[in-house]
Amino acid sequence: MSVVGLDVGSQSCYIAVARAGGIETIANEFSDRCTPSVISFGSKNRTIGVAAKNQQITHANNTVSSFKRFHGRAFNDPFIQKEKENLSYDLVPMKNGGVGIKVMYMDEEHFFSVEQITAMLLTKLKETAENNLKKPVTDCVISVPSFFTDAERRSVLDAAQIVGLNCLRLMNDMTAVALNYGIYKQDLPNAEEKPRVVVFVDMGHSSFQVSACAFNKGKLKVLGTAFDPFLGGKNFDEKLVEHFCAEFKTKYKLDAKSKIRALLRLHQECEKLKKLMSSNSTDLPLNIECFMNDKDVSGKMNRSQFEELCAELLQKIEVPLHSLMAQTQLKAEDVSAIEIVGGATRIPAVKERIAKFFGKDVSTTLNADEAVARGCALQCAILSPAFKVREFSVTDAVPFPISLVWNHDSEETEGVHEVFSRNHAAPFSKVLTFLRRGPFELEAFYSDPQGVPYPEAKIGRFVVQNVSAQKDGEKSRVKVKVRVNTHGIFTISTASMVEKVPTEEEDGSSLEADMECPNQRPTESSDVDANEKKVDQPPEAKKPKIKVVNVELPVEANLVWQLGRDLLNMYIETEGKMIMQDKLEKERNDAKNAVEECVYEFRDKLCGPYEKFICEQEHEKFLRLLTETEDWLYEEGEDQAKQAYIDKLEELMKMGTPVKVRFQEAEERPKVLEELGQRLQHYAKIAADFRGKDEKYNHIDESEMKKVEKSVNEVMEWMNNVMNAQAKRSLDQDPVVRTHEIRAKVKELNNVCEPVVTQPKPKIESPKLERTPNGPNIDKKEDLEGKNNLGAEAPHQNGECHPNEKGSVNMDLD
Repeated sequence: MSVVGLDVGSQSCYIAVARAGGIETIANEFSDRCTPSVISFGSKNRTIGVAAKNQQITHANNTVSSFKRFHGRAFNDPFIQKEKENLSYDLVPMKNGGVGIKVMYMDEEHFFSVEQITAMLLTKLKETAENNLKKPVTDCVISVPSFFTDAERRSVLDAAQIVGLNCLRLMNDMTAVALNYGIYKQDLPNAEEKPRVVVFVDMGHSSFQVSACAFNKGKLKVLGTAFDPFLGGKNFDEKLVEHFCAEFKTKYKLDAKSKIRALLRLHQECEKLKKLMSSNSTDLPLNIECFMNDKDVSGKMNRSQFEELCAELLQKIEVPLHSLMAQTQLKAEDVSAIEIVGGATRIPAVKERIAKFFGKDVSTTLNADEAVARGCALQCAILSPAFKVREFSVTDAVPFPISLVWNHDSEETEGVHEVFSRNHAAPFSKVLTFLRRGPFELEAFYSDPQGVPYPEAKIGRFVVQNVSAQKDGEKSRVKVKVRVNTHGIFTISTASMVEKVPTEEEDGSSLEADMECPNQRPTESSDVDANEKKVDQPPEAKKPKIKVVNVELPVEANLVWQLGRDLLNMYIETEGKMIMQDKLEKERNDAKNAVEECVYEFRDKLCGPYEKFICEQEHEKFLRLLTETEDWLYEEGEDQAKQAYIDKLEELMKMGTPVKVRFQEAEERPKVLEELGQRLQHYAKIAADFRGKDEKYNHIDESEMKKVEKSVNEVMEWMNNVMNAQAKRSLDQDPVVRTHEIRAKVKELNNVCEPVVTQPKPKIESPKLERTPNGPNIDKKEDLEGKNNLGAEAPHQNGECHPNEKGSVNMDLD
């Protein structure tokens, strides 16, 4: 099973995978661990990531970026209408009222939903992970901003489903960072001790998020989160763009905003300048050649000017920090560390503001770009049965308070109840009990709409069906289980009706009793997922013993933002077709490139190493074919079917392969013949030694050695014949013998001779030695070579061997 964490950012994405050695951030086909969140559409295919970003200026209208924040929003959303003005591509309303993106793809106008666009990006990330892991990727954990609402989260899940990813959890960015920080810490306080509080600050391309987390050994609990969804690195870029637009208008009389390509180029240069100013405080130049109307432009900026320009943005940093401290009721001295991540936290002024607020230095122990992806991969490993991970529980927090509203039976008044307060533990389940005679509706909404960066406070309407009164006419008790799940999405997971049947006193059935409160608020119990104590129930009135039967009830959910099953299936089918089209186009381009490569390779080598291996007539003919093929490639062959290129390549290889083979054979043949000659000499020498009665081979049978001699003679004769025949051939003729045939002869020779010459000698039993008190007693037995009696002092090749006083043998070596 694959274990993958995906940090899908507004500007760029990172992929982390779990391996046996730990968590690793992987690189794409350009050896870059950062994949831009950009998709470009062409007449034949889509390009995604680095290749798409390279086309952002040349194909501005058909290149889509900065679309992450469009998830789960209607086209008429004020945020969408404001963003629309700053985009190089067109936004249009979809049939369901959502945001559509209009592009020219395959020479036709297409409208893609934001879920489809994100699915395209996920396709690329999935492909990169699969190429790296060498196996299919299905299970993953995907990051989302902590301030994403239910509608936005469901939209991201739909995008994952389109591309066939099983998202085990949508993980809040800051929770992923906290997990990546805490799981490796060995010095965390024990469970019963006071937790260590760490504040995490993340300023990315488009948003600013902060969270406070409490760490104990083996667990982390998010205490609270705060954010500014409209403060990020791109806002600092925009300040620079505005500054230089005004400067160029005055200095060069050029309106950069009137041409989208010029504006995009300025954006790119301003982003580079911003990064340079983070490490340099001196004046830095900004130069753009042929900016507009063939005019070059230039400007300069230093860090102090930049900070003055962005003073308003820098002031906004403290607002979420104040909010976080107020929510969690923490003081600066309670915080043991401030960890910063995100690209924009590298701006010195941002770091200084954060450090000044807490009165202590910020810490940069985490990788600012990759911390979220690594945290997601860790969470995926924890959830996956394929990896054994250290016990570490993660308790997240509900970012926005959630309430339920319902109508009373036969009354016009409404009941309201806040089921999840702000920063309530998540995932978490609660059971609410209602007294009803028939089906009823529950509507979930955000209790504090002003604190939610989303125009719609409503989450969804849930209809509990098939409710009926008891047989005696009394209201039925209906238990409704509400839940904030692992994705941070509110749902009514189950509903059941309690039917009561009177029983005998001695019947030991389960008993339940509940009283409807005078104001008809539902009673509430809790089912906790994340180390939370159950909510205590108030004492209830006693009733006669009754048998309880729970009847499951269907719940119809009408959510604010949810793609219908038919639409989702259509998107899945469309994405599959586009993936296939991309694959076919890649194969077509590969075939075309192979022809081009073949033309350049042979043309280059025909005037070099291959020249001697082709006759003059064929040489001219082949060069003419190469020139014709090159002309065809850049004229009518510019855009042909894959088969046309395959046919052209076959035509070239028909002439080129024999030449290439002659060259390769001429290079390799002498080496292989030399190897064969050496083997023949080796076996011939052994045969000669055998005939000379060499003791090393006296154990080999005469008939066996004859086989060796016969094989050596036959192969030697064959080798002499082919060498003589080859010597008569010119280099531009096909060789008499191929290297693979010579290698086969070497193998044949070895198969016959080697088993014979490597036969082991028969074993000779060693003489038994008896030891005496004064040394070894050999008792007239001679050594194996029969030269010296071991009892006497015999000279040794490397020293002298003599018995010592205790009767053991010592050896004095030179």
